[in-house]
Amino acid sequence: MFPTLADLINYLLHTHITLPIQTLGLFMALSFIFSFQVFVSEFKRKEKDGKIHSFAKQTIIGNPASALELFVNGLLGFLFGFKIIGAALAYKLFLYDPKTFIVSTRGNLVTGIICGIAFGGWAWYDRQKQRLPKPVVVEKTVHPYQLMPYLTLCLGFWGFIGAKLFDMAEHLDRFKYDPWGVLFSANGFSYYGGLVFGALAYLYICYKRGMKLSHLADIGSPGMMLAYAIGRIGCQLSGDGDWGIVNMNPKPNWLQWLPDWMWSFKYPHNEINAGVPIKGCVGNFCNELINGVYPTPFYEVVLCMLLFIFMWAIRRYIYAAGLMFYIYLIISGVERIFIETIRINIKYRFLGINFSQAEWISFAMLIGGFIGIGFVIYRKIKRNQRIFT
Repeated sequence: MFPTLADLINYLLHTHITLPIQTLGLFMALSFIFSFQVFVSEFKRKEKDGKIHSFAKQTIIGNPASALELFVNGLLGFLFGFKIIGAALAYKLFLYDPKTFIVSTRGNLVTGIICGIAFGGWAWYDRQKQRLPKPVVVEKTVHPYQLMPYLTLCLGFWGFIGAKLFDMAEHLDRFKYDPWGVLFSANGFSYYGGLVFGALAYLYICYKRGMKLSHLADIGSPGMMLAYAIGRIGCQLSGDGDWGIVNMNPKPNWLQWLPDWMWSFKYPHNEINAGVPIKGCVGNFCNELINGVYPTPFYEVVLCMLLFIFMWAIRRYIYAAGLMFYIYLIISGVERIFIETIRINIKYRFLGINFSQAEWISFAMLIGGFIGIGFVIYRKIKRNQRIFT
């Protein structure tokens, strides 16, 4: 496995460079970048088709910096000084385990305070230069796709909160025992928590600007599928523990053409150091699993990439609002239910049925998708309206 980008580069190019960039974090960032482009493309297409529209935004220029602006800039400055400069000043510690360093409370308080004051001071000075004797209200037209930088920031923030909260709910016993440790753990993020909180933030922000929820859901569906697929590449390459159950079964004859690791994999050098020590290995990531497991992140990469291609291919032929989103709910739910049958997860028991948190959510998505499609078709037929272009 390749916990850091340097591990991957050194493996491919036979070099010996050192880069404290986490592979999982890198692919999470790439998932945002590529899904950003998909969202922008869909926003532009829907606006061109007349489904969503630009809106007017009034801005007051000439005012001094508000207390909120000073606080936000000061906070960003503090985080920059506390973490980024703090990491540079404690480089060996940061290099040993970058992800834990970033998520933990470690940092440099002095540089954090200095940078916080500097960022806040710069915001105040910059506004003072533009200050007018009498503030002026200006109005400008904003196209929906121009919201994407702001949306990305909000989705990242609320998605992080949701991923942590859902994971804490799934591991309540661990949280009760060590709440601070769980809260600032570098591991422990629930995909569905991030999806739910991020989606709610996205829908709320855009709805407040006059866009219909059904169109917004359609716009976001392909991007969410692509983001998930790219994020799972990071899970597979880094070995973050999100793998399947033990697979001691022999590879079927009809799959003999597949590399062995695609059937059963021990995840050597995984980033969470799970398993037993690898003989002769020296360093931070020197463990591998005792038995091979199903490489479920790899399976999800393949499945979700194919599902994204399918959604991208049919999007122009779907006319009924909401239909794309309901299709997304069904195929995403089916995919995750299938994966959960061979994936390690905490199981709950209700009415004699064992299920995981992800299975419950996936089943709800599946049912919601079928009900939604039925409702859309019924409404369109009743109104004698078209469903497809």
